[in-house]
Amino acid sequence: MASPSPTAVPTDAVGQTRGDGLIGGIGLMALGVMLFTGMDAMAKWQSERYDVLQLIFFRAFFGTMVLIPFMLRAGGFAVAVRTRRPGLHFMRGMIGTVSLFTFFLAYRYLELADAIALSFVSPLFMTALSVPILGEQVGWRRWTAIAVGFLGVLVIVRPGGGLFTPLALLPIAGAFTYALVGVTIRVLSRTEASVTIVFYFGLFSSIVAGLGLPFVWQTPASLQDWIGQIGIGLIGGVAQMAMTSAFSRAPVSVVAPFDYTAIIWASVLGYLVWGDVPVAGTFAGAALVIGSGLYILHRETRLRRGT
Repeated sequence: MASPSPTAVPTDAVGQTRGDGLIGGIGLMALGVMLFTGMDAMAKWQSERYDVLQLIFFRAFFGTMVLIPFMLRAGGFAVAVRTRRPGLHFMRGMIGTVSLFTFFLAYRYLELADAIALSFVSPLFMTALSVPILGEQVGWRRWTAIAVGFLGVLVIVRPGGGLFTPLALLPIAGAFTYALVGVTIRVLSRTEASVTIVFYFGLFSSIVAGLGLPFVWQTPASLQDWIGQIGIGLIGGVAQMAMTSAFSRAPVSVVAPFDYTAIIWASVLGYLVWGDVPVAGTFAGAALVIGSGLYILHRETRLRRGT
């Protein structure tokens, strides 16, 4: 996220399994999804009173602080920040910041479950973007799956219903920019370590949000608000590393489907905190989007194995 909840998968993590890696990978993925959804709920809560740009700064800055022990483990700060692609890191950071902005804004105005269900189109966008940007081949089966996924979006927004407003474009725009981030990560991961990619995102996002912070800053009014905003960063950072570790322990085809458990956590938190009760259309549309995403994942897994 980012993230939003749907996660971009570093290609150097695909297919690695060792010992009890499957169980560990599934556990870390489930933990990461739960934490990311909790972060989203905290962002929705805080965005009701504070500017989204301020929340992005806390997310980026304190999320980067979480990386310190991982950077030390990777050989020290100097090794972790070494890069051959500073320009591409900058681009990834800028696009990622825009993605965070649109998602956090969506959480302010939409029910949490609706916003997260719409964000599930990110893998569909990523598949479509892989053709012009990465030169990958996408056959008619996956194009059909993409079409089914977008049909699911229409079911969620319910033309003629309450969600069919310009505000519904916010999580969709967030999913599109996050897909761009995912494609960029695919390119970066050919030469860069995961901790390096995450660090530079936090660095550039902190700088961008920090430049605008003096114009929107509002001192948190209570200890609870301080904890909430710092928590957005710390929880987001831990969630990001949990997901990264999940993909390093188990194959993508095993752990990626657990990303969709976010809709369960979002529905529970939305009901407990705000009293939101998702309508049947949210779950029906999410099922179409999730089904299309799982089919694309299945096809990509088979193609990688040559079957």
